[in-house]
Amino acid sequence: MKQLGVLDSAFINLEHPNTPQHIGGFGIYDPSTAADGFVRFKEVIANFEHRLDKMPIMRTRLIEVPFGLDKPYWVIDDHFDTEYHLRHIALPRPGNWRQLCIQVARLHSRPLDMSRPLWECYVIEGLDNISGLPEGAFAIYTKMHHSLIDGAGSQSFMHALHDLEPVPTTAFAAKALERAKDYAPATLAPARLLRKALTNTVSSNVGLIKGAVKLGGGLVRTAWDIRSEKLPAYPSAPKCRFDKPVGPHRVFDASLFSLDDFKAIRHATGTTINDVAVTVVAGALRKYLQHHGELPEVSLAASMPVNVRGTKEATADNNQIGAIMSLIHTDIKDPVERLLAIHHSMNGAKKYVETPLADPIKVAGLFNPWLSKRVARWYADRHMTEKLPMGNSCGVITNVAGPAESLYSAGARLVQYYPMGVLTAGGGLFHAVFSMGGTLSITATADREAMPDPEFYRQCLDDSFAELKATVAERYDLKKQPAKRKVRAKSTPEKKHARGGKNRRE
Repeated sequence: MKQLGVLDSAFINLEHPNTPQHIGGFGIYDPSTAADGFVRFKEVIANFEHRLDKMPIMRTRLIEVPFGLDKPYWVIDDHFDTEYHLRHIALPRPGNWRQLCIQVARLHSRPLDMSRPLWECYVIEGLDNISGLPEGAFAIYTKMHHSLIDGAGSQSFMHALHDLEPVPTTAFAAKALERAKDYAPATLAPARLLRKALTNTVSSNVGLIKGAVKLGGGLVRTAWDIRSEKLPAYPSAPKCRFDKPVGPHRVFDASLFSLDDFKAIRHATGTTINDVAVTVVAGALRKYLQHHGELPEVSLAASMPVNVRGTKEATADNNQIGAIMSLIHTDIKDPVERLLAIHHSMNGAKKYVETPLADPIKVAGLFNPWLSKRVARWYADRHMTEKLPMGNSCGVITNVAGPAESLYSAGARLVQYYPMGVLTAGGGLFHAVFSMGGTLSITATADREAMPDPEFYRQCLDDSFAELKATVAERYDLKKQPAKRKVRAKSTPEKKHARGGKNRRE
C-alpha cells in the first residue's frame, strides 16, 4: 500500500458535491494520420490499456482508514475495468463548438465515483460543424482527481497516454502490475489500518508541533519582510461575482490564438508570454464586468499555481504545487500599461513562493480526514466565503506547459488541447493557458450561476487580445526584439494600493 501525502490528501478532504476536486481537459484529434484514416473506439480502448502500463496509479483506488483517523492509501483495484472508465458519445447535429463546450461542461460538473480509480475518459464524435478542424476529427475528454496529478505533472500524463508517432516501433516490456508494486495491497484488514493510524497519529502530532513552530516562524519572517519592504505588500482585492459560493453546475469556453503573436508582444514589451496571457484575461474580465455594471474601481487579484518541484523539499505527493497571489490590474484601461503593471506585480508575487503564504491548500491535508472533511464541508455548506472581508476576486489563472512534439492516440494526431480546472468554495472561475503546435489557448471553466453567458466571455477574451495587439503595434515594432524595457518603481501599482492612492481606471 502507498499512503497519500499531505497535499494529495488535502484534495480528497476538500471533495464536495458542489466543488468536486478533479481537473481535466479535452484534446481534438486528426484521424487522417491513423491507419486507413479512421479510428475505431475499440482501438482507443486497446491503446489506453496498453499505455496505462506507464502509469500504474491510474489502476489504483482509495482505501479509507476506519473512522477517518489517518490519511487514505492507494491500492491496486483488483476489479479494474478499462471500459468503465472509457465512454463513447457523440454530439447531436449540427455538432458545433457551442455544443461541444456544453457537453464537456456537463461532464466536468459530475463528481467522480470515489470508490473506483479516480479518472474517466470520453471519446466524443460528431464534431462536424466546428470550423478549422480536420475531417472526421474527434475529441477525447479526460478528468482526473487532483490527488492523482497536478498541472505540472499533467505533461507526463499526456506523454504516458500518447505515442510520439502514429505507429510506435517499440513495445513496453514491463507489465502494469510489475510496475505497480508500490501500490499493491498487503493486507487490508481494518485492524491493521487502525494500528498503523495510531502509530502515525503519534508521529503526526510530533510533526504538527514542529510544523506549527516552523509555520509560525515563517509567518513572522514574512510579516517582517513585508514591513521592511523586502517583500511587496501582499495583494488584497475586492469581491466580485466569481468570489462567491459555487454551485454544482459548470460552463466552459475557450479562445485559440497564434503563439507567434504572443511571442511578438512579449519581445516588443520586454515581458513574458504568461504576462501577456494574464493581461488578456484581465482585459476580458474588465470588459465582462463592465458590461454587467460590476467592474470594481480597484484591481482584482488572482491565485496563480506555481510548480515547486526542485525549489522545496521533495515529498511523495503527486502534487508539487504552491500558489501565489497577484493583482491583475483590471483598473487600468490601457492594455499596454496594464501589461507592464502585471509584469511588475508578477515579479513581486514570485518572491512569495518560498514563504508559508504559498502553501494554503496544505492546511486541508495536515489533520486527519475525520476533522478535515467536516471543517471543509462546514465551510462550504455555510457559505463562509461570503463572510470573509476580502477574496481572490477572480479565482485561478494557471499556465500549463504543452508538449514540444507531436502526440498520437491510436494513430490520430493531437491538434488542439483545452485544459479544464477545479473550482473552490470561494473561487468560481478558473483560467488555463496552454500552448501547443504554434497555438495558445486560454480556457475558462466557471460556475454556471456566476457566468451564465460563457460565449460572451469568450468574445471578451478575443476582443481583449485584439485590443492589446493593436495597441502594442501602435507603440512598438512587433518585428523587432528590443532590449527589455524597465518599469519605474516609484509609481508601481502595489505602492498605490498600499498608500490608498488613486487607481487608474480611466
